[in-house]
Amino acid sequence: MDNIAHNDTAFLGSGWAFPVSFSADNHQLNLSANETNINESINVILNTRKGERTLEAEFGSGIQQFMFKKIDSTLKGEIIETIKFALLRYEPRILVQDVRVASTDIVNGTIEILITYIYSKTNTRHNYVFPFYLKEGTNLDRKK
Repeated sequence: MDNIAHNDTAFLGSGWAFPVSFSADNHQLNLSANETNINESINVILNTRKGERTLEAEFGSGIQQFMFKKIDSTLKGEIIETIKFALLRYEPRILVQDVRVASTDIVNGTIEILITYIYSKTNTRHNYVFPFYLKEGTNLDRKK
């Protein structure tokens, strides 16, 4: 039965887990598959800055350009369009249905982005929540 379930979801892909890690038990590289692999791929795309990868300079979303900007409807729209474009270009296993700024914490500079997508081969719907920190590095504990 496991082989059938695995074959049904094999199109979702598998690969190195992200962040890259090794199993303490057998010292093997940890792998991810199926939904986990897609969510890790989304996370990599959204967290990668344009130009960060030497041989693939256009890879990534570039949403880091929005750090330290005022949270308003224009900024939210720009973030949404940037994410839609990046996922359309770099994650062919999904079709993005909706990207919304689900909540904001203006004091701490945090935006929670809700991405609704379907697997392009099965029309199965899924959600991914991505926390984006507009004020990177400002969450440090100042008591020390």
